[in-house]
Amino acid sequence: MKTVLVLNGPNLNLLGTREPAVYGSETLADVERICQQAALRLGLEAQCRQTNHEGQLIDWIHEAGRLCAQGEMVGVVLNAGALTHTSIALHDAIKGAAVPVVEYHISNVHARESFRHQSWISPVARAVMAGLGVKGYALAVEALVQVASAQAQSGKA
Repeated sequence: MKTVLVLNGPNLNLLGTREPAVYGSETLADVERICQQAALRLGLEAQCRQTNHEGQLIDWIHEAGRLCAQGEMVGVVLNAGALTHTSIALHDAIKGAAVPVVEYHISNVHARESFRHQSWISPVARAVMAGLGVKGYALAVEALVQVASAQAQSGKA
C-alpha cells in the first residue's frame, strides 16, 4: 500500500495546550487520527511524524524523495511550524528530493504577525493550504493525492 507522509515541525507536539484560541483544542494524536482516516479513504496509509529538529525534517524529506521515486510513497503533507518562515534548508531539501509537498498550516498565517507571511516552503510546494484547523489536514492529504497524480500524468518531477 502506498503511503502519505505527514510531517509536523517544532512545537506541534504542544497542540491542545499551546494557544488554543489560535490552534484549537485538538491534540497531535487527533491530527494523526484525522490523517490516517483520510489516507484510508483514499486507499493509502499515513505515516505521521513530529520533531522539534530541523535536521530530522530534512532527513525525512530526503527519505520521502527516495520512496516517491521508487513508487512507494505519494508525497508529503508538511506543517513545518515556525521553520516555514526561517528554513532555506527545508526549501533546498524539498527541491533537491523532488518530492511532492503540500504545505499546511492550522491557522491562517496571513492574518497573523507579519513575520509569518513569508514562507520558504511555498515556492517549492505543489500547493499551500492554511486556516482550516486540524481538520484541514484531511483536505491536505486529499490535495496531495491530486497534485501528485497530476504530476505523474504530466511526467514532471
